[in-house]
Amino acid sequence: MTDPSAAPRAFPTDFVFGAATAAFQIEGAHHLDGRTDSIWDAFCRVPGAVINGDDGSVACDHYHRYADDVALMAELGIQSYRFSTSWARIRPDGGPVNPAGLDFYSRLVDELLEHGILPWLTLYHWDLPQAIEEQGGWRNRDTAYRFRDYALDVHARLGDRVPVWTTLNEPWCTAFVGHIAGAHAPGMQDPAAGLAAMHHVLLGHGLAVQALRSAQSNLTLGLTLNLTVAVPVDPSRSEDIDAARRIDGQFNRIFLDPIFRGDYPADVLADVAGLGLEQVVQPGDLATISTPIDVLGVNYYQGQAVSDLPPDQPLGTEAPTDRPVRSPFPAADGIYSHPQGLPTTAMGWEIQPDGLRDLLIRVHAEYADPAGVDLYVTENGVAFDDQAAPDGSVSDPDRTAFIAAHLNAVLDAIEAGVPLRGYFYWSLMDNFEWAWGYAKRFGIVRVDYETQQRTVKESGRAYAQIIADRSL
Repeated sequence: MTDPSAAPRAFPTDFVFGAATAAFQIEGAHHLDGRTDSIWDAFCRVPGAVINGDDGSVACDHYHRYADDVALMAELGIQSYRFSTSWARIRPDGGPVNPAGLDFYSRLVDELLEHGILPWLTLYHWDLPQAIEEQGGWRNRDTAYRFRDYALDVHARLGDRVPVWTTLNEPWCTAFVGHIAGAHAPGMQDPAAGLAAMHHVLLGHGLAVQALRSAQSNLTLGLTLNLTVAVPVDPSRSEDIDAARRIDGQFNRIFLDPIFRGDYPADVLADVAGLGLEQVVQPGDLATISTPIDVLGVNYYQGQAVSDLPPDQPLGTEAPTDRPVRSPFPAADGIYSHPQGLPTTAMGWEIQPDGLRDLLIRVHAEYADPAGVDLYVTENGVAFDDQAAPDGSVSDPDRTAFIAAHLNAVLDAIEAGVPLRGYFYWSLMDNFEWAWGYAKRFGIVRVDYETQQRTVKESGRAYAQIIADRSL
């Protein structure tokens, strides 16, 4: 908790406070106005894939309630809204453009602008059209080029009003959790498939950045990565040091290095040798992937202490299904995450705000600053088992404390010399939380899934006050 006797800590005058969501998690209307299945629609139909058999077909019904949701953002003082567009809505089945799909996002953008909220668009938040998956999905090199074409279609309609474009959200999850762990769509357990998907996703990013830059030179372009802070459980053990190196390599550097340095890290290539990555990388790919960007979004939820020795519960066994789950890393079987004795969330994740400070300092020094790229925290949030009182109110002091602690870590990073530009809380509202369905609530706004009533939680009011005061 923040010390109430301490002097207020002010944020920079141009610091942006935002909130984030994703199309599949909130929109609903999955077969309305031309939208067809994404890989997540198909995955939700797999028995045991999603807890309680939930699906996102209604979610938060944002497709119909977007105007009220934007008004709620304005009430909270949200300055920028990070949302994603649905490929399955805009180009159903990966086919021709669906004007009705683009109409929805055009209405949303206009509503945001009318309320003085900066639209921050993410082109891909995991919802590949199922028809493209059936043609090989991200394992197929052609999908990278189809992604570029989809990006241009969205830009043709929204480029005049949306200044910030990020290509991808968390390609680590797309590639490794979806293709190796099997815990996300498309539910595969194949390290070679995961590495191929990873490379093609990054190639799609580079192709889209090049195409968007050619279409409009004044856009702010980038992507969002989920990153971690990996430390050895025992810094004196060489095995634990190597475990931390492997996790850092296959979580952080396997994405950061090709984007900023034009190469995959040599040690990671050695770790994954023989798993097929060398077969999918073609001449010129890394030059495309490292096309200069303007902004990097950092998603941070927790750090981890790792070892080659297992704790009481091996990594991965906390997944919400009884299907076999592999390590989500391409070549890190036998590495385990250990509890660090910190408070935990409803997801079982440890709360480690100092990790955010350390991560921002490192990414700025090693990657963003040398490249002249702006940094934002594009996701940071927490799930707790908060409950509505009989009058509908939600008291969630732990979430309020979480936000304050992580914003203090943001200020620590700024004071250490990181010119961080903004912070987006995840999520604006409770939503369909992927394999956890509706069982986990991250929002600063409660959603009653029976009535779709929105209720601002105490944490939402606290965040609004921080935005109004521009200080902690």
